Amino acid sequence: FCYLSEAKITTDEKEKAAEEVLKEAEEEEEEEEYVVEKVLNRRVVKGRVEYLLKWKGFSNEDNTWEPEENLDCPDLIAEYLQKQKSAHEGKRKAAGDSEGDESKSKKKKDDKLRGFARGLEPERIIGATDSTGELMFLMKWKHSDEADLVPAKEANVKCPQVVISFYEERLTWHSYPPEEEKKDEKN
Repeated sequence: FCYLSEAKITTDEKEKAAEEVLKEAEEEEEEEEYVVEKVLNRRVVKGRVEYLLKWKGFSNEDNTWEPEENLDCPDLIAEYLQKQKSAHEGKRKAAGDSEGDESKSKKKKDDKLRGFARGLEPERIIGATDSTGELMFLMKWKHSDEADLVPAKEANVKCPQVVISFYEERLTWHSYPPEEEKKDEKN
């Protein structure tokens, strides 16, 4: 009988040890911090900035969009923003430097240029977005089937009437009954 009671004690000890291991594992899971490997993209949703993150030790399938306020990786965010700024400036410089050799076909030159740099006259604004963190208009050009995203700041200066027309088309008015009618309705 001693053998059975010893076995029972051993089993009880094992169960307690297993419970302690489970508790420790649960506590570790709760405290576990995920490490951001890289910031891949940025967007603004309902006025909130979110970043697409690649997590260290996880595949690209596990990438997630996270609100800026939940993140603690200012260096990675700054690195991403700097790369975006450099890429944007590089594109602008390339568009400005393309003047020169007239022997190149005009079509190829036009393919590289975007927005107002194409030298076309704005027809109307089709839509607007702030997905890049800056207000951009989708501009339809006269005598062209191709539309471009242009910064709103630039459009405000270069074609203010087109911008005004865009806003006027979307303006909605709400009419309210005069004060006298409100009093009559209450009585």
